[in-house]
Amino acid sequence: MAKTAADDKKTYRVGIIGRTGKGGYGHALDTAWSAVPQTRVVAVSDDNKSGLGAAARKLKVNRAFLDYRKMLDEAKPDIVAICPRWVDQHAAMVLAAAERGIHVYMEKPFCRTLEEADRIVATCEKTHTKVQIAHPTRFSPMIDTIRRLIADGAIGKLLEFRGRGKEDRRGGGEDLWVLGSHILDMIRAIHGAPSSCFARVGWKGHPVTADDVFDGPEGIGPLTGDNLQAVYQMKDNVTAHFASVRNQAGNPRRYGLQIFGSKGVIELIEDTLPPVQYLGDPSWSPGRSGAKWQHVSSAGIGKPEPLKGPQYKARHTLGILDLLEAIQDGREPKCGMLEGRGVVEMIAACFESHRQRTAGGDATGKSKESANAVVGRSEFATLTIGRRTGNSYLSTSPAGPSLDSLCPKTLPAVDGPPWHRPT
Repeated sequence: MAKTAADDKKTYRVGIIGRTGKGGYGHALDTAWSAVPQTRVVAVSDDNKSGLGAAARKLKVNRAFLDYRKMLDEAKPDIVAICPRWVDQHAAMVLAAAERGIHVYMEKPFCRTLEEADRIVATCEKTHTKVQIAHPTRFSPMIDTIRRLIADGAIGKLLEFRGRGKEDRRGGGEDLWVLGSHILDMIRAIHGAPSSCFARVGWKGHPVTADDVFDGPEGIGPLTGDNLQAVYQMKDNVTAHFASVRNQAGNPRRYGLQIFGSKGVIELIEDTLPPVQYLGDPSWSPGRSGAKWQHVSSAGIGKPEPLKGPQYKARHTLGILDLLEAIQDGREPKCGMLEGRGVVEMIAACFESHRQRTAGGDATGKSKESANAVVGRSEFATLTIGRRTGNSYLSTSPAGPSLDSLCPKTLPAVDGPPWHRPT
């Protein structure tokens, strides 16, 4: 669908969904619209009465609803911002919007399971609804710059990606979901989707078993792991690594992505116009080679940054603008539902790969064999990745033997590890 002059002049009506005490309004998804003159916030919903009043005052809107579905029906926004960080209601909120043909800009993570993701994709395709996920680096001009540097041979032959989470108290499985989703999306933005995953998930010094599964924070649902390592097979014989270990954060932190080639390294931090560094060193060891890291701007290595507008300092402006263009042009947004589904799949594949590795193990979960979890829609008929159905986090796959001690059909009754239990 071609964009018309009327589209350029249109003001998009925006509804805000928040959940005070249960993910709130995310990373300022509620106020981001003031920087986009093509949009106007017309209503807000929050199931917490005091939080709703505060949000209505902050956003200066008269229409405030305790039920977001009522807001969608009565305020009839063109776009809804799904703001809560907690992920447990993300799918229900997106589906409610999609069923009404209302486009979505939403906080990450996309949703909790591949089953939820598939329902979202099917509904949005049916109603022609656009969904944009708030992974700010995806919209950064630095992504195109990095792609260009790789294509031009600045780091030689591309060999591997290495990403890490923040590795604070959330290190391990929670870090993978909450912050690793940014890193995995960055990998996909630069080099596409993986074909397989090999992973190990640990808990207190041993491979995780069903006894180590607990109800995760922020609505994640069943969760496990205080350390994990995942290796993804990418196209062109490139590998991508993600790792996170609880309470091992660096200062400065290691959170970010490094891209290694036969002639050098590029380092990327998560942000809208993030710091990017280049090391022209085939040894990857400046201590030996004496090579120096160089700053990279959107214009290239060692060049001053020409982009100065406020949209490059804001977290959401570029993503919102891309969503508006996608609506007008009838295309998929840059970080749309299919990319969101892909990130959920990469996360789920970590746990499914671990399940398969330990499927032939003994009662302690010690592995006797290893296997890869194949990533890709075409394989779903023969291999289930992650927790697609039911309430088991580490699902039983038809492609491998069932191991009830690791993959129970119902979760053990646990309150969670000590740092999440009420005191």
